[in-house]
Amino acid sequence: MMDPKALILALRPHQWVKNVFVFAALVFARGSQGGLFQGRMDDVRRTLWAFAAFCLGASAIYLINDIVDRESDRRHPTKSKRPIASGRVGASTAMAMSVACGAGAILCALQAEGSPVAVWPVVVGYMAMNWAYSVRLKHVVLVDAFCIAAGFLLRVIAGALAAGVVISHWLLLCTMFLALFLALCKRKAEMDLLGDGRGEHRAILREYNAAFLDQMTTVLAACTIVTYTMYTVAEETVVKFDGDRLVWTVPFVVFGLGRYLFLVHTQKGGGSPTKILLGGDVLFAINTAGWIATVAWVASRAG
Repeated sequence: MMDPKALILALRPHQWVKNVFVFAALVFARGSQGGLFQGRMDDVRRTLWAFAAFCLGASAIYLINDIVDRESDRRHPTKSKRPIASGRVGASTAMAMSVACGAGAILCALQAEGSPVAVWPVVVGYMAMNWAYSVRLKHVVLVDAFCIAAGFLLRVIAGALAAGVVISHWLLLCTMFLALFLALCKRKAEMDLLGDGRGEHRAILREYNAAFLDQMTTVLAACTIVTYTMYTVAEETVVKFDGDRLVWTVPFVVFGLGRYLFLVHTQKGGGSPTKILLGGDVLFAINTAGWIATVAWVASRAG
């Protein structure tokens, strides 16, 4: 008999927090036009549909990924507890649910509409890329990280299309660098957790080494800080937010990246961005709340 709780867990709903990037355009692309959401409920509605589309699309791919990886996951200390790897959810059931989630994602994307381009091709492209990632691309050094980064960029782009706005190129670059930073931090944490046996779980982990990952994450953290800072002081941003007050959010970004690197290097949970974002580290959670509050304050004073 199927365990409903196990099936829900197989969808990985806790990972949906990553899809908040869909809302970036609502917050950052319209700062000066009458407050945060004033007069923009149609934009909010369409963006919510886009968010739902990415949640279902992501779950469809997570199911496929767990079906493909169920044998290697059984040799992992934590992934072995996943519903499919542990046998609580059968592969055929998971595949049927994946198809249903994929269809639901497209239906939600159609409701998100989009201007000047529809949202649904972006969602389909996201699922197609992640399907390729699950079956092949995650086994290619650096390509695996760039696929993850592309997924975050597609979220931001879909949100901008749903809201009918143009998003800053600085913000897109910042998103790419941040996503690459998180992806490679995760690889570093996996290597530290699995040690010499890391190749038994995923062969690509043998091809990465700690020195390379340390250098790359340092560079990417710096690139994230620079591009975010450039966004806050860019002329278009100053115009949108009626001033340069957004620059006061930069210290929160610097602290957040530094804290995350600390957690990765001390092996205190930095391998799971979602866990950290959901309150896995108190200082990180307080810092994130401070950043959100400051952005909301800046947006509320615009216009």
